[in-house]
Formats: sequence, structure tokens, C-alpha cells
Amino acid sequence: MLSDPTYTVLGSDPTNRKCRINCYAFQQDAIVSFQDWQYAAFYSPLSPEALEPLYVHLARRRLGSKAPPDDGDWQVLVFTDYPQTIDDGHNTVQLGISPGDGTIHLSYDHHCDVLRYRYSCRNLGLKPAEFSWTSSNFTATLDYLPGLPASHQPFHYVTYPRFCAAGPDLLFTLRDGKAGLGNDHLYLYSSASGHFSYVGQHLTGIRSNPYIHGLSYRSGRLHVTWVYRGFVHYDGWDDLADTKHRQQAGPNGAENNHDLCYAYSDDLGKTWKNGQDKVISSEGFGPNTIDNDSEGIVAFHIPKGSGLTNQESQVVDLEGGVHILNRSSLPVGSDEGTVDTVRWKHYYKAPGDGPWIERALRPVYGSARGRLAVANTGDILIILPDAEKGHMHINRATKGSGFAACEAVWSGKGLWGEPLVDQARLESDNILSLMVLADAQEASTPQLGSKNVLVLDFEL
Repeated sequence: MLSDPTYTVLGSDPTNRKCRINCYAFQQDAIVSFQDWQYAAFYSPLSPEALEPLYVHLARRRLGSKAPPDDGDWQVLVFTDYPQTIDDGHNTVQLGISPGDGTIHLSYDHHCDVLRYRYSCRNLGLKPAEFSWTSSNFTATLDYLPGLPASHQPFHYVTYPRFCAAGPDLLFTLRDGKAGLGNDHLYLYSSASGHFSYVGQHLTGIRSNPYIHGLSYRSGRLHVTWVYRGFVHYDGWDDLADTKHRQQAGPNGAENNHDLCYAYSDDLGKTWKNGQDKVISSEGFGPNTIDNDSEGIVAFHIPKGSGLTNQESQVVDLEGGVHILNRSSLPVGSDEGTVDTVRWKHYYKAPGDGPWIERALRPVYGSARGRLAVANTGDILIILPDAEKGHMHINRATKGSGFAACEAVWSGKGLWGEPLVDQARLESDNILSLMVLADAQEASTPQLGSKNVLVLDFEL
């Protein structure tokens, strides 16, 4: 069992909106460590008493034995030049750090919108103690990536941006198009030049759109897993003024998700291979893209209406094994069959050309998505929320058992949202930093607003 964590409050979570805007599974690195400092990005009002608008907050703290007394407290800066006003859970904030030049990158407030992006001066992450923690170290909000023009077509219709550190550089992805009818685009930030280049439309949806669980880069290899959402035509779908697709659950909802897919690249997205190490491409959409018909990409055939969700979680373990967290109502080992309770599933592919393995976990209560993380022992931590009761559960699947042995190691109450993990700190320090939402009424949590954005630190 894990010992109870320490709790620190980042800020108050908005309570007046219909849609949650913090702690979503598709915030790949909303909390991340770099050079003995930890960073976290979230939305909050200027004070707990304020309701609107919200602003992007970026927090940092020094970690470990290098932190003198009181220097391990969070320092929080607020970007007051950009008020966030749209009540939409898609419009989260994303955080990335380029290891080569220490620039810190943010992208925020998108659901089929023009790109919104800003980045810091060089060395802010490499030499943090030499910089005051102020917004003046960052650009204003930009509608382009440095090195590319604002006229670049995918920048006009952005949803789900993500960052992923890759060696000294930084990858960035986004979806253009609407739910069920979009494509994913990949960009590479060079720490040497300070500019982005366009890698290409790496995932193409044919009468559908891919929803990625994430990008994972380890030992020179880039991994991506995803589900497809088939498109359902509706009146006005081709009207440029149409807004039905912006609904949290609209005419093209999660019931149309299907199939669990996988591909990898050893050259940062220029060439893609399937799980059988065969090069795949789609000449109709460009030499470096994957579409629905690309050979060997489907790891599990899962039909529509089976409870499969989008953008839950993936992680690549220390040996290069690929792990996916998702859910379905299918019995284990069956592509079709009797409808069962919707359960979380742990899907695992060992390094090399081994087969995929599927294991059922606990039943799903509510729509909140869970999280996978890999400890520096090689064990996999599986963090699962109970969205109906406000509980959070942590399970451990052990490396020594081939991840077949899975035991519950912690449960907490009064915790909400979709848990986010600092994977870098977990690997380097064996400390699990978990970013969640919490009720202030819960006795074990500090108080600020009636609901707060918290970081829970577990010493493993």
C-alpha cells in the first residue's frame, strides 16, 4: 500500500461553469518536471471570490534536496492579457518544455478555433533560478508557431494541441476539423534554431477522425495509439457557421468510437511503421500519413457502441513496451459477443513484434478517464477515478508478473476530474505527483476555494 500523500494547492477551480476546464486526460503534460523544478498549468480566476473571467496560471516549484527552506513552495504567474471566457471543456491549457534550449511552451483555449500559443525566452527552464517568475518572460498570445506563417491552414481550426519532448527538441500536435471529421498534424520545434517545422498530416481520418491517447517518446522511438470516431452526417454539417459539433456530446459523440490502433516512428514522424515493424503509408494523403486503411494498425477490433472512449491514456515502459488504458463492454478476448458491464481495460504490447494482451480492470462509474504511469521500478501505476462518488483509486501492475498481477494500493475521497501525472518526476525520483481537483470540505485537503486544483505527492 502507498502511504498517504502530501497535498499542495495550486489555485481555485471554477465552480460557476457547466463544463470542467481543468484536469482532462488530453492534457498530456499539464504537470511536468525539468531540471529539478516542477511546472503545472491550469485555469483559475484572479481570486477565489471571482467568477469570471478565467486566466492561464503557470506554477513552478523547486524539488528535492536542492530546495532551501520555503523555496519548495509553488510560485504562480498569471497571464492577465488573455481572459478565457468560453464555457467548454475542450478548451484546456497544454504545457511543453524544450530540453535543448529550456523554452517553455503553452497552448490554450481551443475547440475548432484559431491557434493560441505562447512561449518563453530561452533558458527559462534550463536556468530557472536566474529568472524571476513573471509573464514578461513570455511572448504575447500568437496565432502561429515560430518559423511557420499564420496562414498555415491547420492553424485556423485547432482542437486538442499537445506537446511531447523528443531528445533536445519538442513535438507539437493538433487536430484540425470537427468531431468525427478531422486529421492530426505534427510539428517539430528545433531547440537549435528556435523554430518549428511542419512534419506533416500524420493521422488522416476517412469519414472519421483519430483521437490519440497521447504521444510517447522513448529511446529514439515515437509511439502513438488512437481510436477512430466514425462521422455521422446531420443537417448543416457542411455549414461553416455550424456549431453543433462544439457540444460536449453532440451528433458525433463517443458512441461512434471504434478500434484501438497503434503505430510508431523512428524518425520523428517522417516514416511510420505498424506493430509488425512494416512501413505503412497512404499515398493518397502524403507519404508520411496513416489513414483508416493503413495495413496492420488495428490492435483490437472494437465495434461502435461498445463503451470505447477517446483520449484515455497511454504510456511506454522502460523496456519499450506499450500500454493503453481504455474501456469497453466486450468480454476479454472477444471482438464481438455478449454485452458486459463497461470495464476499464489494460492493453499491453511487449517490446518487439509480440502480441497484444488485454486485461479487464474494475467497472467504470461515470465518464471520467483514468491515467497510466510507469514507475522507475518498471511497474505500471493505473489511476482510476470514480466520477460518481468523487473517489480516486491507484492500482499497481507489477513488471515481474508481466503486468498480470494488479493490486489496489491507495484510495482517496473528495477527489474529482481526470488525474494527470508528472511522468518525468516519477521516473527520476520515484515520487508520484498527481494533479487532481478536490473539494475543500474534504478534511484531508487544504482549503482555498470551494473546489481546488491540487497536487498530491506520493513517495513510492
